[in-house]
Amino acid sequence: MPARLHHTIVHASDNVAAAAFLARILGLRAPTGRGPLQRVRVANDVTLEYAQAVEFAPQHHAFLLTEDEFDAAYARILDERARYWADPGRTRPAEIDHRHHHGGRGLCVEDPDGNLIEVLTRPAGSEKD
Repeated sequence: MPARLHHTIVHASDNVAAAAFLARILGLRAPTGRGPLQRVRVANDVTLEYAQAVEFAPQHHAFLLTEDEFDAAYARILDERARYWADPGRTRPAEIDHRHHHGGRGLCVEDPDGNLIEVLTRPAGSEKD
């Protein structure tokens, strides 16, 4: 069997708040776990495990969504009044990227700890229908 990603650790100064933010933005079930880890499971059975940390470098996690899921996530981002950009370099604030997502859309939103959550409707390398 080929290797499959099972889980990844995401560091946060407040792991409860950061995990809850991701779950809210993506419309997922509330995080589970106690103690040092808060777990958020995504559709392909990969779990992001938020760990409490004092110092850490912000990370970037990208999620592929359908067009309808993107619209819903974008509405939740606006409801949260979260900072977002069209690009991971954070040079185009409060924009959706329509140019670099192979006919789809994308944006990056910052979680409470500065980690970037990218949502996109087409993966790199895909072709426009």
